Parts: sequence; structure tokens; C-alpha cells
Amino acid sequence: MERSEVSGGSRPPAAAGEAGPSQAAGGRADLAAWAALLAVYVLWGSTYLAIKVGDRALPPLVLAGTRYVVAGVILYPVALRSGGAAVRRGDRPTGRRWAASAAVGVLLLVCGNGGVTLAERSLPSGLVAVLVATVPLWMAVLAMVLTKHRVRLPAALGLLVGLGGVAVLTGGVASSGHLGIAVLVVVAAACWARGSVLGSRLPLPRRPVLAAAMEMLCGGAVLLVAAAASGELSAARWGAVPASGWLALAFLVLPGSILGFTAYGFVLGRLPMTTVSTYAYVNPVVAILLGVLALGEHLSTSEAIGAL
Repeated sequence: MERSEVSGGSRPPAAAGEAGPSQAAGGRADLAAWAALLAVYVLWGSTYLAIKVGDRALPPLVLAGTRYVVAGVILYPVALRSGGAAVRRGDRPTGRRWAASAAVGVLLLVCGNGGVTLAERSLPSGLVAVLVATVPLWMAVLAMVLTKHRVRLPAALGLLVGLGGVAVLTGGVASSGHLGIAVLVVVAAACWARGSVLGSRLPLPRRPVLAAAMEMLCGGAVLLVAAAASGELSAARWGAVPASGWLALAFLVLPGSILGFTAYGFVLGRLPMTTVSTYAYVNPVVAILLGVLALGEHLSTSEAIGAL
């Protein structure tokens, strides 16, 4: 965070060991950013447990589609009013921005999160979270392919180790007969990475909260269309959804989507991206702990090695 300087000598500099007003404000801003990142750690790590519980009550595409449509409907009017008048005038949801939001929303929420929601019907939530943690790996690979970025030897070795971990994880799952599901999660992670890279190149709204709301509306609508086409929508029995299913859906909509995306948007630009990206590695730890404690899930030795 940049700190404003005292101008014209109108205020004496703070003494050694004493925080001036601008330093104190900067410290509070840094603290708020770290608190928001901690919220992302916990909220997005907890969504794997909520998805697992929700999958038991609703078809996966219906669950994911409902989550994002409802979250988008709640967040969109709030996001439209965010920022000053000048920001709102220059950051309107035009047709080009809706098209960009739809493209990113399909990659992130339909191919990415939709694949995860489908996979959690068959795989433990902690294992799915570990496979999703390969997103930074795929982002590095995409940077190599799309921008011809040259990778130095240490980074190349890191990529190879990461790919080896994926191989160990998928190999361990193969013995359980769910290799195809594990591959689906890896593809979902790659789609999330592609959407993240694409989002930096398309004309999305400059306000992260507005971009998130538009992406959720577009992605959620596509998920519900897919649910209708696959017969999931007609098969959903809303009257038979237990209290645990409603609680899981409410968590996915409010803390998991609205608060999570808002906190993530707040962190961006306030902390280094290398620090922000650590959420991808902390989320699986939270997911594994919750899976073990709340669902009695077990992580095998080979899966633990692959995760490491």
C-alpha cells in the first residue's frame, strides 16, 4: 500500500518508533487486506464441504446453477451502486462487458466449478480440493504456451514436481475406479486457470465485485440450462431437500460466493499477487480438515504424498 507523504512541512515527521497518521492508516489497510485474505482461505476452503453436503440433496448442476444465479441476483444491484459517480459512469455493464463476463463465467463457473460439483458426488471433498490446487500450475503452463514465456530451470523443476503430484493423485484414484472423475477435476482446474488468464485480457468491468456478479449470473444461467438439458432440473425434488441441504446451499450463496468474491476483490491490488495466490494452497488444507472432521473422510498414503 502506498502511503501519503506530509506536504510542505506542515506536520513534523513521526519520531522513531512512532506511527504517523498516514502510517497508521496504511497499517489498518494492510490489516484489513490480510483479514480479507484469511476470509478467502476459510470461506473458499469450506465450500468443498458445503458442495459435498449439497450434492446429497440436489443434482450437482442444479446445485451449482442455483448457487450462482441467486448469488448474482443479490450481488448485482449492490455492485452497480459501488464506487463513486465517475466510476459508475465509466464502468457500465455494456454488451461487450456482458460478453466478456459470459466467456469468463463459463470457464470459471461452468467448466471449473461445475466440474468440481459433479466430481464431489464420487470423490472425497479433500481430494477434489487438492486436485483443484493445481490451478497455479496450469496458469504457469498456459503462460508458457500463450505468451511464449521462457521458464527458468527452478520453475521448470517445480512444474515437473507438480505434474508428478497430479500423476500420483490420479494414479491412486484409478485403483478405486474413479480415474475419469479425477481427470474431470484436473480439466476443471485447467479451465479455471484458462478463465483467470482470459479475464486479464477481456474488457471486464473494472470493479471486481461487478465483474463477479455478472460472471455469476452468466455462469449460473448456463449451468441451469445444462441441468434442464440433462434432465437434472426436472429430477430435482425441492420439497424433499433436508435442512442440511438448504444450509449448504445458503452457505454456498452467501459466505461462499458473495462474501468470498467480495473479499477476494478487496484483496486484489492491496497485497502482492504471489501472496493472494496462496489461497489455492490453503483451501485444500481447510477442505481436508473439514472433510475428516465433519464427514469422516480418509486421505490415503499415496494421496497424501501426491498432495505434498
